[in-house]
Amino acid sequence: MRPLYTALVWLVVAAHFAFLVYLPSGGFLALRRRRSIWLHVPVVLWGIGSVALHFLCPLTALEQWARPRAGLAPLSQAGFIDHYITGVMYPSGATGYAQAAAFSAVLVSWV
Repeated sequence: MRPLYTALVWLVVAAHFAFLVYLPSGGFLALRRRRSIWLHVPVVLWGIGSVALHFLCPLTALEQWARPRAGLAPLSQAGFIDHYITGVMYPSGATGYAQAAAFSAVLVSWV
């Protein structure tokens, strides 16, 4: 049963990374494929809600549930971003700058 939960963890991590790549780049994709803007708008709204209103991410909750069942160390309460990205892709104190860069890319693509 553990391999099933391990696969679930990897799928959730992949979905999270796909979301984080699509958030700043989806608007540029919409320049080429206009109908994709209808997927990008809710993604951006969710991103804004996650940053500004601290929405709880269902993917993070699913990963927190699946990791112990897969025999993996639990995901910290800080969540996916702090576990996988902060301190790896940008310095620990630069979260606000990374968020500003992502939402600036959205704004540029939409303009």
